[in-house]
Amino acid sequence: MPPPAKNFLTPEQVSKLQEALKESNLPHVRERILIILLQNDGKPQHEIAKFLGCSHRTVAYWCMHGDPDNLETLHNKREYEPYRKATPEYIELLLKTVDQEPSSLGYEFGKWTAERLATYLTEKTGIDLSSSQVRRILKRKKYSYIWAKYDLEDKQNPVDRAKFKEKLTQYLLIAREQPERL
Repeated sequence: MPPPAKNFLTPEQVSKLQEALKESNLPHVRERILIILLQNDGKPQHEIAKFLGCSHRTVAYWCMHGDPDNLETLHNKREYEPYRKATPEYIELLLKTVDQEPSSLGYEFGKWTAERLATYLTEKTGIDLSSSQVRRILKRKKYSYIWAKYDLEDKQNPVDRAKFKEKLTQYLLIAREQPERL
């Protein structure tokens, strides 16, 4: 690999980078600025990586993609907008779906799993989340999943069971509409 070109930055670019280095509160942006400045000093990428304590891959990436004329390239796009792959509409559909029996949607299985929910919602929304992401969303919304081994409904008092189901439905409705009341 040929040695890096020394002093490839103009004095104005160096000054601008040094000023941004002093002003930035974001450690990852300061690291990226240092990568460019050290490259400008003629330091090889492996030395920059060792000096900064980061991977050689990180240094190589920012040596190629860091634009000294556009400091916005050194920022993560997620810093400026709330980044969520799961939209509010996705979460709403997830909560509606998890409350339905899979058979009512044409499936042969009797219980939802996080994997099945993720697959179903990918088909409906085009947003592809993993089963663990779906589980995290459900956990945040106070859902828990317990696989029952046996159904004991036939051993219970039907009147008490109906009262319990009605009360549970009301609690779930309150939890969805006003989670702070839980």
